[in-house]
Amino acid sequence: MAAPLNFAFSTCPNDTFAFHALVHGLVPGPAITTHMDDIEALNLRGESGEAEATKISLAAYLHLRDKYALLRAGGAAGFGVGPILIAKTQREVGGRIAIPGNTTTAALLLKFFGKETGKQFETVAMRFDQIEDAVLRGDADCGVLIHEGRFTYQDKGLVLLQDLGEFWEARLKCPLPLAAIAIRRDLITQAPAFDAALRASVDYAFAHPEASKDYVHQYAQEMDPTVAQRHIDLYVNAYTQALDEAAVERFFAIAEQYGFCQPSSAPIFAAKAI
Repeated sequence: MAAPLNFAFSTCPNDTFAFHALVHGLVPGPAITTHMDDIEALNLRGESGEAEATKISLAAYLHLRDKYALLRAGGAAGFGVGPILIAKTQREVGGRIAIPGNTTTAALLLKFFGKETGKQFETVAMRFDQIEDAVLRGDADCGVLIHEGRFTYQDKGLVLLQDLGEFWEARLKCPLPLAAIAIRRDLITQAPAFDAALRASVDYAFAHPEASKDYVHQYAQEMDPTVAQRHIDLYVNAYTQALDEAAVERFFAIAEQYGFCQPSSAPIFAAKAI
């Protein structure tokens, strides 16, 4: 009997909502163990090769394509889901910009924004949930917010400078792929069954939205329930059921074009089940 597959994902409401059914054996699928952390920590764990199957930022995956293949279910993508640039007052984007980790898609989108507008930025990396307060204290001049920051920055008196997701969408005319589930290539034979289980878990979440309520709350205790629900409503969508492969390929093409990663011939996605 094969050992359980270690599956890593974030504690954010979109992941706990989407994967609740899989974790709790409510849908068919392979045996799993879980590892939960914030997205930058998951990215770094992927770099070490420790992760077997993991949620990963698309920006981090750019450098891990030889080690991992992407699955189609369980990812995060869409329109209106991108990171946002904020500050205490309206100003030019610049100065010291706080980012939610160097390997996040948010960090790459800031670079993309800089390339497109002819600017270079000084950045400081920190946990995503520390950025609003860092800007309010003056430790950073601007900040790139992800996750629930999109819903909370105005309540804290911060202002929007640029929606980086909208900037991407206007340039590329396609949904923004933020993250995906990756599986180590030495475990690739397990990919079709695990992908199907992820899809079944997301389908179950949509069909039974109240089932995961306690599980979501367990990992989002300090988050207002209304914010948690808005988080789920935005980030769990049709692209969580199946990523837009053309958008992911476009993301990789732009990253190679601008020198954000080295070209690779390794297939991006694992083979589909026959």
